Amino acid sequence: MNCSEGCDCKIALASDHAGFGLKEIIKEHLSVRGVTTVDLGTDSTQSVDYPDFARKVCESILAGSSNRGILLCGTGLGMSMMANRYKGIRGALCHDHFTARAARSHNDSNVLVLGGRILGIDLAKDIVDTWLDTPFEGGRHEGRVMKFDE
Repeated sequence: MNCSEGCDCKIALASDHAGFGLKEIIKEHLSVRGVTTVDLGTDSTQSVDYPDFARKVCESILAGSSNRGILLCGTGLGMSMMANRYKGIRGALCHDHFTARAARSHNDSNVLVLGGRILGIDLAKDIVDTWLDTPFEGGRHEGRVMKFDE
């Protein structure tokens, strides 16, 4: 699903304490774009366990309550590892436009993972936009993506 402006895409967002600040900025950015978001926490910079919040986003997608998700922690590594434990979730830790585009076009990523302590605000917004606006190419990539859950 392409989540460009004007579509019915719903994005579940969650972070740990280290990703909280950037999550709030991304949430506002998505709102300006007209994208519906569901904030699944955390709600402060008080220390929390990132697996609890990754779980909420993954379960929201798998239940059909959200189309895609965005997870943030300090580096993005922990959230990425946790998200990819779920069958049907294709979490992609992205640090630039190229990885964001490839995550969608080649891997049909349904969860974007960002490092709140790694990325600047403008780059993070650009990564989100690239990830949202890039469609899955299908074709030769479709068979590979299907193997993720075998």
